[in-house]
Amino acid sequence: MKSFTLLRSIRIRATQREITGPLQSRFFQPDFVPADPKANPKKYKLPPSYDPYGPRPPPSGKIIQLAEKIAALSPEERMQIGPTLRERLSHPLMQSVSVDGVDLGAQGGSGAGAAKTEEKVEKTVFDIKLEKFDAAAKIKVIKEVRAFTSLGLKEAKDMVEKVPVLVKQGVTKEEANEIIEKIKAAGGVAVME
Repeated sequence: MKSFTLLRSIRIRATQREITGPLQSRFFQPDFVPADPKANPKKYKLPPSYDPYGPRPPPSGKIIQLAEKIAALSPEERMQIGPTLRERLSHPLMQSVSVDGVDLGAQGGSGAGAAKTEEKVEKTVFDIKLEKFDAAAKIKVIKEVRAFTSLGLKEAKDMVEKVPVLVKQGVTKEEANEIIEKIKAAGGVAVME
């Protein structure tokens, strides 16, 4: 019984809290040794080339023969390999990356005398225009217009009856798409401008 109370008191002392401020507390463990601040970091030997997939088996004889045949082709024939394989294996065509509006520094474009190309500014704010609606769904369309414009019943009804009309201005693309989907579900046709 005495050894149990001794172990219990040691365990309680080992993890006692030290209050370091009004909202902070720290647990100290007796076996914790802080790192030496003057010690140099360990230097590990890295392999000359890193392969994340690990060691690979050597290529088969077929692959070696294929590589030799490809190397023996003329440059014009080598350029035809990619499109032919893509077609044969039914791979989708790679999309080209647009560099409009990206400053390429000294790499892109010719010298200092080159004229600057027009920068296309991507539109971030959109207006929603109600084009038309189904006469049977007029009440549903009025309810949807009231929901996102916070208009009264009479104002929303007047607005819907003036088709085509701008129902909401200055919204983001995501909001505009949501509103257009709601109007479409109610029986109307709306577009972004």
